[in-house]
Amino acid sequence: MTASRVGRALRVAGRTAAITGAIGVAGVAYASVIERNWFRLRRYEIPLLAPGSPRLRVLHLSDAHLTPGRRMLIDWIRGLDAHEPDLVVNTGDSLAHPDAVGPFIDALGPLLERPGAFVYGSNDLFSPQPKNPARYLWRSSKADYRKRKVPDLPWRELGAAMGASGWLDLNNHKGHLKAGGLDVALAGIHDSHIKLDRYDAVAGPADPAADVRLGVMHSPEPANLDRFTDDGYQLLLAGHTHGGQLCLPFYGTLVTNCGIDRRRAWGLSRNGASWLHVSGGLGTSPYAPVRFCCRPEASLLDLVPRA
Repeated sequence: MTASRVGRALRVAGRTAAITGAIGVAGVAYASVIERNWFRLRRYEIPLLAPGSPRLRVLHLSDAHLTPGRRMLIDWIRGLDAHEPDLVVNTGDSLAHPDAVGPFIDALGPLLERPGAFVYGSNDLFSPQPKNPARYLWRSSKADYRKRKVPDLPWRELGAAMGASGWLDLNNHKGHLKAGGLDVALAGIHDSHIKLDRYDAVAGPADPAADVRLGVMHSPEPANLDRFTDDGYQLLLAGHTHGGQLCLPFYGTLVTNCGIDRRRAWGLSRNGASWLHVSGGLGTSPYAPVRFCCRPEASLLDLVPRA
């Protein structure tokens, strides 16, 4: 190859590398600045109530991973009260900082005056740590908790603050609420991702006299989903997956970080006779503050009578 051809080849390679680098920088900027703060409210209508029942509007929140400085997220969550939900369900991973309880309660604001229920996620107990986010492509984050035995986030204070407003603590517990004029039976489990789920504590048929029966968890592990379904819970609510957090156009979720399949990593689907809603979540780890093709979200689930 002549010197001129070598020179041209080097110039082409240089331009290609520069373009590739520019695209990469632009992609990271979009994912960390724009999409991460581009919140959306998803809406679904689910026909599972008895004929003649009034509509029940459920607001499903999950995975805020809140740090005190995220004012845009705090204000956006507060604004959800304008949609007048009858019931609020928080499926965990609300915290990402030791000082985030106050800001999270501030974010809930007027929503705390409505009937509500919650479970914890692993990140309500254990603070996020720096790690290579690409590891999620080949392994679950469960391994990150094997040596972490003592929680270092104020999960008790978080639960006490929500409980003080009358919200049900469903971590391996059952309960009933009146919401939208209906009797709601709920059962929930603690986070299976850190092996704190104890389904046997809530096992048994859901109350057949209730108008609607909800199963609540953080991580949508198939074994637990099936047990809720077998016990007669009509709608199962979970989070944890972040919808994949990084998705590819025309392909979707890359990984779910749990046992559920990619097809059900977020949104509404079926689990046998039950409906399943997995929230794509509102936040990110502060050490991986990006979302790509997977906008942060909350969901309004309108439960309506069956035809």
